[in-house]
Parts: sequence; C-alpha cells; structure tokens
Amino acid sequence: MAKVRVGRVGEQIKKEISQLIQYELKDPRVGFVTVTGVEVTGDLSQAIIYVSIMGSEEEVKDSQMALEKAKGFLRTEIGKRIRLRHTPELIFKIDESIAYGSKIEKLLKEIKETDQ
Repeated sequence: MAKVRVGRVGEQIKKEISQLIQYELKDPRVGFVTVTGVEVTGDLSQAIIYVSIMGSEEEVKDSQMALEKAKGFLRTEIGKRIRLRHTPELIFKIDESIAYGSKIEKLLKEIKETDQ
C-alpha cells in the first residue's frame, strides 16, 4: 500500500514541477528543461527529480544553477499544491538518457549514409 502512495505522490510532483518550470519560473537562465522522472523516498522526505536539459554545455550549467536557486520557490509551491504533512526536499539530477539517445541516433544515421 505504501509503495502505491509513494508512486502517486511522485507522479503528482512530476506533473506540478513540470508546470511550475514551464509557466511560473521567470529566470531567463532556465532553458529547454524537461522533467523525465521523479523518485520519492519511502518516508516522503526527499524527491529526486531527473531533468533533461537541451542546449550547449554552458546553457545546461546555467539552467542547472537556476533550478538550484529556484528550489525554495518550487518546494513552497509544491507544498501549496499537494496536501502533504511535510513537503519533500527537492534534489535535481541531470538525466543524460535523451541526449544519449539522440547521439546514438545521429551515429546510426551517419553509418547508414556512409554505407550508401
């Protein structure tokens, strides 16, 4: 039963964080950020938010710094939108899977072109 609740809370946090980043954050450093997943601990004290950031290496670093600065705002808004006794601490981690997938796709395309 507890695992089901943790999963539901994680999905709700993912939905709310995505909306907050897209519509509420006014920081110009936040670029093209996609929330790819959220893992919540069993006691709901921490939420690890996996984000994929597209752009150059400098843009990725700027976006990551902006998200770190906005942690307090995001946590406060999550607390207002989701009724929990304690709002989880937010931890942002970069998810490289989308960038890795597009790199593999590009390499496969190059191989196909060289074979023809």
